[in-house]
Amino acid sequence: MPVRAETRARALALQLLYAREMTAAPEQHARSREDAWSGVLRLSATTPRVQERALALADGVTRRMDELDAHIRRAAEHWRLERLAPIDRHILRLGVLELAGGATPPKVVLDESVRLARWFGGAKSPGFVNGVLDRVARELGRL
Repeated sequence: MPVRAETRARALALQLLYAREMTAAPEQHARSREDAWSGVLRLSATTPRVQERALALADGVTRRMDELDAHIRRAAEHWRLERLAPIDRHILRLGVLELAGGATPPKVVLDESVRLARWFGGAKSPGFVNGVLDRVARELGRL
């Protein structure tokens, strides 16, 4: 079954965020983000439309990170955000961004986030991501 363009965009956005975190010193975020993101985009075998959407998602996470992290902290009781695997943290941020935006149905956000967790996360990632995003969706009145 072919993967939808929106799913590919979410996966690419996740890779962009991960690359930025793995290559950036805090004082160099803006420049290192450009370098990391251009490298990932160059290597991705995606259409310009998918790349545009991925950049919009990754940029939205970057701009609203404090707000997104606050939602995650409230929903992930007993888990320090800094201790989460970077992939799980970024999947959650992308999911919360879309839940807060309101344009994507919450069931789609949860399903797509769990799919990313299956593809890129650890064995327990899908259940963890589903549980946290379900709580965030309820907090935001989306479920």
